Amino acid sequence: MAEDQRAPTRSVDAGERIHSLDILRGLALLGMFVVHFHVRSTEPGGIDDVVRTLVWRLVESKSHGAFALLFGAGFAVQLRRAEERGTPFVGIYLRRLAVLALFGLAAHAFFGFNVLLGYALWAVPLLLIRHWSTRALLATAVISAMSVPLYYLAASRLPLAGGSEAATTVNDALRAAEAQGSYRALLAARLRHMAWFYAQPFSFLPGVTVTLFIAGLLLVRHRVFEQVRSHTRLLGGMAVFGVLSWLTHNWLLGFSPVGLLRDQWLTFAYVAAVLVLLDRRPALTPRLRGVANAGRMALTNYLLQIAALDLLFSGYAIGLGSIRPVFGPVAAVACFLIVVVFSTWWLRYFRFGPAEWVWRSVTYGRLQPMRRREAPPVSAPAAV
Repeated sequence: MAEDQRAPTRSVDAGERIHSLDILRGLALLGMFVVHFHVRSTEPGGIDDVVRTLVWRLVESKSHGAFALLFGAGFAVQLRRAEERGTPFVGIYLRRLAVLALFGLAAHAFFGFNVLLGYALWAVPLLLIRHWSTRALLATAVISAMSVPLYYLAASRLPLAGGSEAATTVNDALRAAEAQGSYRALLAARLRHMAWFYAQPFSFLPGVTVTLFIAGLLLVRHRVFEQVRSHTRLLGGMAVFGVLSWLTHNWLLGFSPVGLLRDQWLTFAYVAAVLVLLDRRPALTPRLRGVANAGRMALTNYLLQIAALDLLFSGYAIGLGSIRPVFGPVAAVACFLIVVVFSTWWLRYFRFGPAEWVWRSVTYGRLQPMRRREAPPVSAPAAV
C-alpha cells in the first residue's frame, strides 16, 4: 500500500509539544557553545586553567550526551505519535535520516563537525529494536557502551601497523590546514580527513551514541518526560548513577572500565535534575520559553553555531586561532543569547526553523507550509 503523504506533514501543535524536551535541547545547545569555545582555548595557567578544568569536568562530553539522549527521545516521540495516528512511519523516518545524513556530510566537509552524520547512521538500527523489551534494550545499551573501549583494548594487544602514525599524520595535516588562509585547501584537508575517519574500525561500532539513543527511547516509552512525579525514584537513581560514575571515572579509577563508568554519564544527572526542577517549579517553563525556542530550532541553531565558530577561528576567515579560557564561557553565553533572541523572533512568524523546514520539505518531497496562519501564543503552555 502506498504511503499517505498528507497526514505526516502536519506540524506538532504547541499543546502537543513536550516542553521539557525543548528546554533540554536549548540547554544542550548552550553547553555545546561552551564546549566549542573550550576546545579552541589555550592553557596559560591561573584562573584560565581553573576554568578549563571546570568545563572539562562538568560540560565537555555531557552536552553531546544530552543531545544524543534527546535524539533518541525524539525518535520515540515520532514513533508513538505515528502509531497513535495510524500513519506510516518507517519509510518517512528513513527519508528523514537520509536528509539528516546530507546535512551531516555538509557539516563535516564544510565546517569539520561529524556529529550529525553519526546520528543519521546510528539511528537506523533503532528501527530494528524499537519494539524490544525494556530489558533487551538495556542489555543492548550496555553492549554498545562497551564496544569502543573493548575495540581499543583489543587494538592495544594486536596493534595495526601504522595505525597511530596515520592518525597523527592526517590530524596534523588538518590542524595545519585550519591555520592557513585558503578555504579550498582546508576543504581538501577535511575531505581527506573524512576519507580516513570513516574507514576506521571505530566508525562501525555503536558506542555511547546508541546507548544514549536507547536511554532517550526508554524515557519516552515509560512517559518519564510527561509524568515526572510518578518517576521520581527512577530519576533519582539516574542522578545518583550519573554522579557516582563521574566521580569514579575522574578521581577513583581515572579511566572507564570497559565503558560502563564514564564521566559522560553525568548527563543523566543533569537531565534528571532539569526534569524534577521543571516539575516542582511549573512557573519556570514559560520563563524559559526563549531557551525552549532555541531547542525547537536545534538543527538550525547547531548549523549556525558551527559555521560561526569556523569563521571565527579558521585561518581563511577571522582567524582568531584560540581564545583565553576565561573568556570562553562569556562568549558562549553571549552567542547563546543571540540564538535565543533569533529563535524567538523567527518562531513568531514561522512554524519551523530554516533548516527544519528544508529537512521536512525534502523528506516529504514538497514544500511545507512555512508561515504561521495564526497569531503566536502570548506565553508557552505549562509543561506536560
